[in-house]
Amino acid sequence: MEIISKGYNHLLHGMAGLSGILIFSAFIMIVVDVLMRVGGLEPFIFIMTTVEYILLWFTMLAAPYLLRIKAHVFIDAVTQFMPPAVKNAVAKIVYTVCIIACGIFCYNLFGLLIEAIQTGELDMRSYEVPIWLLFVPMPLCFAMCVVEFTRYLVGIDDMYSQSIEERDNV
Repeated sequence: MEIISKGYNHLLHGMAGLSGILIFSAFIMIVVDVLMRVGGLEPFIFIMTTVEYILLWFTMLAAPYLLRIKAHVFIDAVTQFMPPAVKNAVAKIVYTVCIIACGIFCYNLFGLLIEAIQTGELDMRSYEVPIWLLFVPMPLCFAMCVVEFTRYLVGIDDMYSQSIEERDNV
């Protein structure tokens, strides 16, 4: 079990690292595009389409890691005033809803990925890209979000266990 946990953690951190590389690459491409336009040059035709794909990929790849380090957006304005027992019950309900939602997304997106592979449909913009390339990270990332919310649900971790200051120091 420890080997699986370590492998999962390496995958989680690797996806977060790849996400960082992708967003930095998008930044560089946008800067190049703008500089070319300002310089009176014709910008590379592939930049905007590539950046659009990167935005989807980096979001999906970073999501499970952000759940792990509690850097995702959640609102605790209401729960901070609840008694601990009520807060715990509400948290369990929220975790369960999130697990179900992520599971549904994972299942449906996996089906769309398989369908896109089978049909061989292309996304035709500035260059042709197999449409399945859009769906590749989604089922895995939503499945990993299920794992992260399950960690919260079974008590391995808790979304509310750290203060904002402690979270910022992670």
